Amino acid sequence: MITEFVSTLPPVTEAARDRIMSAPRTAEAHRALLAQTPAMNIVQLGGHATRSVLDARFSAAAWNVERCLFPTESAAHLAAVAPDIVLLSEVDHGMSRTGQRHTTAEMAEQLGMAYAFGVEFHELGLGGPTERAFCTDEFNALGWHGNAVLSSVPFKRVALVRLDDHGHWFTAESGAADPQQPRLGGRMAILAEVPTKNGPLCVVSTHLESNAAAGHRHAQFLVLLDALDEFAPGMPVLIGGDLNTGNHLPPDFDWRRETLFGLAEERGYSWEFTTEGHTTRPSLITPHPDRVMKLDWFAGRGLVGHDRGLLASLTAESKPLSDHDCVWCTVEVPPSD
Repeated sequence: MITEFVSTLPPVTEAARDRIMSAPRTAEAHRALLAQTPAMNIVQLGGHATRSVLDARFSAAAWNVERCLFPTESAAHLAAVAPDIVLLSEVDHGMSRTGQRHTTAEMAEQLGMAYAFGVEFHELGLGGPTERAFCTDEFNALGWHGNAVLSSVPFKRVALVRLDDHGHWFTAESGAADPQQPRLGGRMAILAEVPTKNGPLCVVSTHLESNAAAGHRHAQFLVLLDALDEFAPGMPVLIGGDLNTGNHLPPDFDWRRETLFGLAEERGYSWEFTTEGHTTRPSLITPHPDRVMKLDWFAGRGLVGHDRGLLASLTAESKPLSDHDCVWCTVEVPPSD
């Protein structure tokens, strides 16, 4: 578990980039490179909270914004659900395809929130063909891609938890490495403690592996649950994010074959905070109308659920902001005994 934080992530030097590009594509080499890359082992904090404490009843949104091509429009789009907590995945920082912007910081500024951002991948390429169409340069200024928690109240503590370190998208033996998208890193989660009027709350933004079977995601979720027992023992917890459930099971993409749901329930978590319905749609980067899946979820413990819903990621002009719709819920932290 990583608890160190900074206001600015240190860039990868040219020498370090050369080492990454020339390293053997093995799990051992990947773990060494991960340890040697400072920004992969730290949380970036920024933005400005507008309140001091959350009401006991609050709203949360979880949204895979698919690189966050449109941070300003995406932030404005969330006004429909007025979230107090926003759990983002697939946000870029210093990537050519998103104009070298820090998309998390831009969304946080517009929403009047503090943010905690962590790097999932250091991307060494410009992405696939549909992503390259959006590139403004032939290079990535930083190459960071990750997850974030946005909060209307200050963070008390934050942590980054790596759910794997073997280099699933790096090593030859994984079968997932894409020559068009060379990258260092792996799936991860951002954990954050925030104050509420009924005591502390832990909120989590996570993103599980897409290019793997259910057992792989089960193992990742187990790592996360164990980390939460260490970070937030006995504390109410709300986990939100793209769990990629059923992503490996075309053509039906049946999420019910995933074992992580039972795992979480055995550990005291409930899935009642997630609305019914599929959560994906064709987008500008992923124009695949046949890929209809339910990937995005909330899991919680020690919380009372009230409302839940789905916010379509379409602007008033029917432009898709992402290939995922936003899931949201309203929950309550009960009074402590």
